[in-house]
Amino acid sequence: MSVETDISRIRDQETALVFPAFDEATAFAVGAAIREKGLAGKMPIIIDIRTWDRPLFYAALPGSTADNANWARRKRNVVQTFLKSTYRMVLEQERPDRTFKVGTGLDIADYVLAGGGFPVTVKGAGVIGVIAVSGLPEREDHGIIVEVLATYLGLDAAALALPAQASE
Repeated sequence: MSVETDISRIRDQETALVFPAFDEATAFAVGAAIREKGLAGKMPIIIDIRTWDRPLFYAALPGSTADNANWARRKRNVVQTFLKSTYRMVLEQERPDRTFKVGTGLDIADYVLAGGGFPVTVKGAGVIGVIAVSGLPEREDHGIIVEVLATYLGLDAAALALPAQASE
């Protein structure tokens, strides 16, 4: 699949994965579902869900590290600034060094181009927060969020998933 196809699919994901409402109970349910999926798959991830003003859910699974938490923080900052998925940003920016172009004013210590940050969008309110997962390859960090959100919202997760990448 092409980069353009992936970007288009991610836009579709961002459009479809919209909550009717989002509160502490919703954050806990989504976070717990990601955690359960991570535990079942022995994924060394952290899960960080928050609105712009406060954290609502955090979990660190076995094998995750403090570095994963830092990557999640930097992914959160990207979602808050651009109001879109960090994996979409990776594909759009095409920057193998994971930094934003000089002149954007976005310090690498606080912003990173890496998949695994997804906007929490509420119908009628827009983007109000972020779900960040860190610890897997970026396409997988992104994919676990999409899969759990689709299931939670009663949508077809397979239809929204990114296509499998060809083996290199």
